[in-house]
Amino acid sequence: MAHILTLNSGSSSIKFAVYAAGAPPVEQLRGQVEGLGETPGITLKAQGRTVLERALSPDEGADHAAALTTILSALDEARPDTQITAIGHRVVHGGPDLSAPIVLDDARITTLEKLIPLAPLHQPANLAGIQAARAAFPRAVQVACFDTAFHRAHPWVADTYALPHEYYDEGIRRYGFHGLSYEYVSGKLAEIAPDRARGRVIIAHLGNGASMCAIRDGHSIGSSMGFTALDGLPMGTRCGQLDPGVVLYLMAEKGMSADQIETLLYRQSGLKGLSGLTHDMRALEQADTPRARGAIEYFVSRVRREIGGQAALLSGVDALVFCGGIGENATSVRASVCLGLDFLGIRINPARNAAGEQEISAADAATKVFVIRTDEEQMIARHTAALL
Repeated sequence: MAHILTLNSGSSSIKFAVYAAGAPPVEQLRGQVEGLGETPGITLKAQGRTVLERALSPDEGADHAAALTTILSALDEARPDTQITAIGHRVVHGGPDLSAPIVLDDARITTLEKLIPLAPLHQPANLAGIQAARAAFPRAVQVACFDTAFHRAHPWVADTYALPHEYYDEGIRRYGFHGLSYEYVSGKLAEIAPDRARGRVIIAHLGNGASMCAIRDGHSIGSSMGFTALDGLPMGTRCGQLDPGVVLYLMAEKGMSADQIETLLYRQSGLKGLSGLTHDMRALEQADTPRARGAIEYFVSRVRREIGGQAALLSGVDALVFCGGIGENATSVRASVCLGLDFLGIRINPARNAAGEQEISAADAATKVFVIRTDEEQMIARHTAALL
């Protein structure tokens, strides 16, 4: 049987899944390799049950190519009948022109390499995964699925900056990210509550990377993220919205180079920078130090502020959806975000929220609130199957 392998390559990890090719693709296995280049380990699950979990040697997890070899060995051991005929890749940035998944070749990979400055934390890792997969499966179809594609039909006012127009023509514009997650979650909402999905929806993808999207009738009309994946909400290690004057100050008064500023804004800020401890929301809640509490309060405040902005963009809201690692699991964060949003019709049922139910809104609330587990891998598999 033909199978589709999906790869979601991050800077220090690779998430992967195997699907039986079909319409729709059916998941067989799922896992990830974490800690590339440091303390690597692999986890593999089938139908939610862990079938492999072990630490890796430095050689096995040295880089993306080594990790892919390790993944393939694990897949061969767990499912020796697996026949990979296509590989779907999550690629963070597709630029202004790539608005749908594509089959990759040398020329298109060169195009994606030119977009590295727009996503320096993610694009190189995505491309490393692509090159490793091409070397391991030279006959397989390689498909790129873009996080920016879902947002490419934004109205002009949601895409532009107040800069001279030639910069917009050069590609300096708002792109939006987490599109594969928004596409999957909006599709699930259409199954769960079709009447709400046809209306005004705000989806909050809250995790180590965090953003928010305003959706009308299943289509993105605005995103909290902009030119890069730095903008908008504070994240695990990224700063979120920042006065550009801060960057100018760091250059002029602190003598910081572009590389130093990039490291600060992408890797040393956000929850980690504010708390001085970690980017992990679970650890911050357990730490309960003044700085940890302050980091959580700031995160919640910015999420609430962004909900208000997205609601204004939509002229109201019919449904609010939480997804992502924090959105799906941090019950106290969800409760804090929704507290006092009655003016938008948002009120939650505390018991439902604590139990992690799919709908957590109060019975008489005008705006329905949902928690939907996102699945970017499923979305990648569907797009890849469609191009085969």
